[in-house]
Amino acid sequence: MDMSIDMQHQAMGYDRTATMFSPDGHLLQVEYAEKTVRLGSASIGMVCSDGVFILADKRIEDILIVKESASKIYEIDSHIAASVAGIVSDARVLIERAQLLAQQHRITYDSPIETESIVKEIANMKQQFTQYGGARPFGVSMMTIGINGKKTELFVSDITGNYFSYHSNAIGENDDKIKEKLREKYKHNLKIKEGLKLALEIFKEIKGNKFSLSKFELAYISTENQKIKRLEGEEISKL
Repeated sequence: MDMSIDMQHQAMGYDRTATMFSPDGHLLQVEYAEKTVRLGSASIGMVCSDGVFILADKRIEDILIVKESASKIYEIDSHIAASVAGIVSDARVLIERAQLLAQQHRITYDSPIETESIVKEIANMKQQFTQYGGARPFGVSMMTIGINGKKTELFVSDITGNYFSYHSNAIGENDDKIKEKLREKYKHNLKIKEGLKLALEIFKEIKGNKFSLSKFELAYISTENQKIKRLEGEEISKL
């Protein structure tokens, strides 16, 4: 009986370490980690003409959990925020590292750190964990927004440590479907309110009757005040 390629790789041990390439050029533990990211709840990020935002689905199903304790969006500095998809405990380690970097920069240089500096450092940290023996990759993708002067930015870094700047993007569950709709409907001249309306429409279409605004949170930075503002649940509709 013929074995599938995946079963052959497992039988030969290529999926037992993140540092071993399979004969066809794959790092299987990294690919498994990428599948983990797609099990996480989704976030949409968007650069708009008057700012940048992340809209995140907290996907809280257990009524015993205090909703405020299950934040999906984290403040790195007063001008930088990030959302994650994947293993949240892995994300917490990266977020705390990013927060420390931002604090150290302010103390050392008396100025806010650039968004890409944070993204690059965290991406380097992720990349290192695809090379260490006895360690596994971080099972998380990170979406980061920030502002430098009047320039708003959106970055996404993946499991391997690759990162790019985007006009709009999505991470987590159904990210391919969401990105397909963003490619169809996103426009560069959208204002935050218009972009948020588009993001909510996409989530409603993707989630169907499971959509509930009470499970969402929003972080946005306007070019006017250049500070993170946060809204949750029904407050989002009042923006």
